[in-house]
Amino acid sequence: MKTQMASAIHLEDVELQDSEAGRQPVGEARDPKFYSMEEAVEGIGFGRFHILLFVVMGSAKIVEAMEIMLLTVLSPEIQCEWHLEDWQVAFISTMVFLGYMICGGVFGYVADKYGRRKMVFGGFVWASYFSLLTSFAPTYGWFIFLYSMVGCGVAATSQGFVLKTEFMPAKYRSSLLPLSTIFWMLGSMIIIILGITVVPTLGWRWMIRLSIIPSLLIIGLFQFIPESARFQVSVGNIRGAVATLSRIARMNKTSLPDGDLQEPVVTEMGNALTIINPTLRRTSLLLWFSWFVVSFSYYGSDLSSSELLEKDLLCVTNPDPEHSIKPNHEEELCYCNPLTMDDYKTLLISSLGEVALSPLNIGLLNLLGRTCTMIILQVLSAIFFMLVNICSTKIGFIVLLFLLRSLIAVNSNVVYIYTAEVYPTSVRATGMGLCTSFSRIGDIIAPFIAQVLLSKSVLLALSPFALAYCLCALGTVFLPFETSGRAMLVNAYIIPPLCVCVCVCVCVCVCVCVCVCVCICSFVFFLL
Repeated sequence: MKTQMASAIHLEDVELQDSEAGRQPVGEARDPKFYSMEEAVEGIGFGRFHILLFVVMGSAKIVEAMEIMLLTVLSPEIQCEWHLEDWQVAFISTMVFLGYMICGGVFGYVADKYGRRKMVFGGFVWASYFSLLTSFAPTYGWFIFLYSMVGCGVAATSQGFVLKTEFMPAKYRSSLLPLSTIFWMLGSMIIIILGITVVPTLGWRWMIRLSIIPSLLIIGLFQFIPESARFQVSVGNIRGAVATLSRIARMNKTSLPDGDLQEPVVTEMGNALTIINPTLRRTSLLLWFSWFVVSFSYYGSDLSSSELLEKDLLCVTNPDPEHSIKPNHEEELCYCNPLTMDDYKTLLISSLGEVALSPLNIGLLNLLGRTCTMIILQVLSAIFFMLVNICSTKIGFIVLLFLLRSLIAVNSNVVYIYTAEVYPTSVRATGMGLCTSFSRIGDIIAPFIAQVLLSKSVLLALSPFALAYCLCALGTVFLPFETSGRAMLVNAYIIPPLCVCVCVCVCVCVCVCVCVCVCICSFVFFLL
């Protein structure tokens, strides 16, 4: 069945054309020679250009990780300064990811219409600008608005993964793309280090300002990154694509195949109808749910670890008032208990878990492929979420958190890779954008689980994440095809607009209903 579906969407193994030069009789006219984009990418191979591309586009993950970890570190500081309740702190995260959710699909469509490079560059500029404004926010309301705009900019930078994937030869994707977790780890560590050094001395506002510096450095390196050649040829800019490929070949000290570049004509770029055509519909629905679970669990584990440490809930089943919001001297609600040095060290060590299992991830991807690797990682993540409930020492908690963060990070990376490979060039950015939008539904819900329910029950707060991963693993079993070692699709067919509305509505309802169900099941389990 998987083989048939792969054939149905024209995911073919990469094959080099045999040379027939010299076999024709003397004087007989020779047919013109052509090569495809896939053959050009494979022929150029891996070299200096790909290293530069990997560093610059991988840095997009640094920015995304910094913005997520920034909320974790700033939560207790902001809660204390503006006298916020738990739900108000959670609402900040919700609004940030709401901006991310709205802009993800929109910017994906724009990237398919006008180019990946323009979108990623604009995203870095946008995120940097509004991050700077956020540091001057005078009130809680202004902080929410400005930081939600930062979320929009970060949504655009996620297209950097698409740009990187489209230039990468097929045989290197399984080995190099998983290393993107290194950049995510670096982003988390930068924020934690800033929290240790800057927040106690200069305050959280200067921490935000200094966190912009990596984005500014990346913006300066964009002059070395060309537009995606796959995008150029898809919109009919053959000359531009050849120029881009020639430039890459010179940097890698190789050459293009003989002949002229020729690719199938793409009828329309950025048509979202393609994403849920008959051959991609099931894949899209399952991927949307997978992205939802990945972000729901990652951000949930991130916030849960912060809350468990901040309020000392490591071995507390039913938190008493001592672990809830405390009144200050002015009798106002304000839980002024910032993270300690030990807490920062714990977060720093757990962030190293982002890359701890990367070698295992690379081995599984090359040995078992994408779908089997996802299933294994998702089941293990569910198990470790439940193990976190075990009462242990702080060292034991750090070890469990280390392994949990690593499993979630590598699973997220595999989902990223599969998504970038499975969609055709005509809607690859749109598909990635819509997936990130659905993932933010999980991010929006996670703070209320991790920050609000955690004050009521540790078991009640962590069980939904484990159950969600079990359902995700079950859904991954039904993904119709494998993308490992396959050429990237160029075009696909479309279906009527009504199907788009139906499929999107169904998936949104499923995500929300699943979250409600797991919460109810967890509550019942807790009562029993």
